[in-house]
Amino acid sequence: MEAVLASLIAVSGTLLGSVITLAVQRRASAQAEAFARSRQLRQERLATYSAYAGAVTALKQATVALWFRLEEAPDGPEVRQAFAECDRLGAAAENAQFQVRLLAEDPALVALAALAFDAVAPLRAASTRTQLAHREQDLQDALNAFMTAAATHIR
Repeated sequence: MEAVLASLIAVSGTLLGSVITLAVQRRASAQAEAFARSRQLRQERLATYSAYAGAVTALKQATVALWFRLEEAPDGPEVRQAFAECDRLGAAAENAQFQVRLLAEDPALVALAALAFDAVAPLRAASTRTQLAHREQDLQDALNAFMTAAATHIR
């Protein structure tokens, strides 16, 4: 009887150990998967937010170049080319903004991205170089606000 009892205790201990090991392994696996997903999302956000800032900056530069071309020779062939470049870069910036909207969980961050994009349009309407410089600074401030907020989401 003692041998049977000892065998039952041994088998029960082995089964309990197996169940506990399984539970610990499942928990560790779930934590590893969550960490991997979190890390991947962080990398995607970092790439997307950086690409958006770059796209808006490229659009700003093209818009400023267009402004100067319009000042120099409004009917010149360079103006049409500059308009086409602004259209292309505007579409790229808008696409990057869509990606920000898909990845950002914070509506305030999406709003800051929109403010930065919207700050490009007033550049063309500037009537003087001084006004253009002020509007460029407004755009840079909006872009900096976006990047500051975005940085808090990827740390």
